Amino acid sequence: MNLLELKMVELLKNLRDKFGVTALKAEFEAEASRVNEVMRLKDVADKADLDLVIKIGGGEAVTDMFEAQHIGVDLLIAPMVETPYALRKYLEAVEKYFSKDLRAKMHFGINIETELACLKFPEMLLEKKVDLIDTITVGRVDLSGSIGLPRDQINSAEVYILAETVFTLARAKKFRTAMGGGIAVEAIPFIKKLAAKKLLDRFETRKIVFEVPDNFTNVEKGIIQANIFELMWLENKRNYYERIFREDEKRIEMLKTRIK
Repeated sequence: MNLLELKMVELLKNLRDKFGVTALKAEFEAEASRVNEVMRLKDVADKADLDLVIKIGGGEAVTDMFEAQHIGVDLLIAPMVETPYALRKYLEAVEKYFSKDLRAKMHFGINIETELACLKFPEMLLEKKVDLIDTITVGRVDLSGSIGLPRDQINSAEVYILAETVFTLARAKKFRTAMGGGIAVEAIPFIKKLAAKKLLDRFETRKIVFEVPDNFTNVEKGIIQANIFELMWLENKRNYYERIFREDEKRIEMLKTRIK
């Protein structure tokens, strides 16, 4: 590991011990993580004794599922599951491509992140194989967009009502619950309101997954620290690809002299 990665591990250990962080997160979907990046993130997570969550490209993103198995992911999330049929296709893929042993070790979940998904969620819960998943995440960025609200309205009453409704139904079926999308200090009242109703287990920034605390005293500081980690990760990623970009420069210049 390089020096920056070692610093990231130390920051994560502090987040784990003082702020209830339990996992790191990557996305093959919106974040467009490359496999080698996720493997490096897995190494960082392991050294900080944290789980790794990955959001795949879709409910039938089978190649992503295979990569997740190879990397050793702890929680696999399918995005944009909007209908019972979409959920059924995801559940069938999980059953087909993950052995019973793997399914016993891993967790599986879906993202509810559009108005349509919220409306169809009660029907989704009636799917025969729904017990193959155990985690329901509400993604607020796309959810707010789906009802015509700009990103700066992510903490609005309209979004809260949709999230609370989904989480109430999920809780009744004993699912674990998580919330993502625009998690900044401004989201704390939204989180606290759900937590007060015992509807939320986790909340997550782009890279960091927090357990909902009993006491919200340090949540703001924890979220800021999570943003610091993401900044460090992106700087490390930039440095990595910059080295790759420049590694052949001398050879290129030498070859140019040979073809003049």
